[in-house]
Amino acid sequence: MTLLQFSKLLNDNPQHLIRFVLPNEEVIPSHYHITEVGHVQKSFIDCGGTLRSTSTCVLQAWTADDDDHSLSAGKLSSILKLAHKVFPSDGLPVEVEFEAPYISQFPIATSETTSDTLIFQLEAKHTDCLAKVKCGIENKESSSCCSPKSGCC
Repeated sequence: MTLLQFSKLLNDNPQHLIRFVLPNEEVIPSHYHITEVGHVQKSFIDCGGTLRSTSTCVLQAWTADDDDHSLSAGKLSSILKLAHKVFPSDGLPVEVEFEAPYISQFPIATSETTSDTLIFQLEAKHTDCLAKVKCGIENKESSSCCSPKSGCC
């Protein structure tokens, strides 16, 4: 889900509460705080030698012992408006960072709107070889990007 799509849902439903559902179907406790809203840019070289970059909007969710509150869509929308100056565009994908039990970033996969709640289903991120052809992974002769035959790494 992009920042534009996420912001529109928040703006269209300002009184709604927000629920984030982790990939294992556990729910981030409703008394979470959004402690950071950031633009994260990652520049890297893949194992085939190609320069790449990714850019995301990351919302850091954190829970404490104060469980007598919930964040409304309108409040989160106002937080995003304050952070707007750090985003190069509103087309960035949105991820939620949460410690469950390790700090992980979860892309928002889908959303559902009920009478009083916006429910965002989060998905897991996975590692991958981005140079499969160059590394020979798609070729049955080599099954590793680190093998001497692969020509990469």
